[in-house]
Amino acid sequence: MLQFFSKYKFFLVVLLVLSIIIISVIYSVLKPKEILPVFQPSEVNVELVDSTLHYKKKYHTIADFSLKNQNGAIVTQDNYKDKIYVADFFFTTCQTICPVMTGNMAKLQEALKNDADVLLLSHTVQPEVDTIAQLKRYALEKGVNDAKWNLVTGEKEQIYNLARKSYLAAKDAPYSPYELIHTENFVLVDTKKRIRGFYDGTQPEAIERLLKDIAILKAE
Repeated sequence: MLQFFSKYKFFLVVLLVLSIIIISVIYSVLKPKEILPVFQPSEVNVELVDSTLHYKKKYHTIADFSLKNQNGAIVTQDNYKDKIYVADFFFTTCQTICPVMTGNMAKLQEALKNDADVLLLSHTVQPEVDTIAQLKRYALEKGVNDAKWNLVTGEKEQIYNLARKSYLAAKDAPYSPYELIHTENFVLVDTKKRIRGFYDGTQPEAIERLLKDIAILKAE
């Protein structure tokens, strides 16, 4: 028996390697590739979606925008062209969920600091309070990397429409025109401006899932 194995040792090793390769190929073919869903307005909680979009079932993308960041620079979709990004809504004087959300966005910034393909975008829902100077103070306090993360302000109507008609991430506050009740949602947007996921920005496990989903999205 030992003589047999000695005589055919090279052949057996080659056969073993080929078997491993074949099994690996079959497994990779049979294992379904993970693909994130593309969210449409009709699939999202109606409270977070403008009534004009409740029945929209396809082709939803983030609308063009022009806002100003913490440095007074104009930020448009050109800044996010061909990028994956995470968006949310907040205001600097919020004392409830915003500090937790901002802290978790900072953790995303740290985790993705060497990934030039992924950016962050936070919109204030109180532009009358969150001036450029106020956003800059907040950015410095929270350790915002200007190259990675924009805190933006602009016309209240535009921010309202972005929240309700594009990102589908805020409730309407009907007591005043263009007032919003922002949520804890972090919104994952792909390079084609489509929504690929919603995540609770106050929960560590949701942040971990978001990072995993970014990796899946990059592999698509």
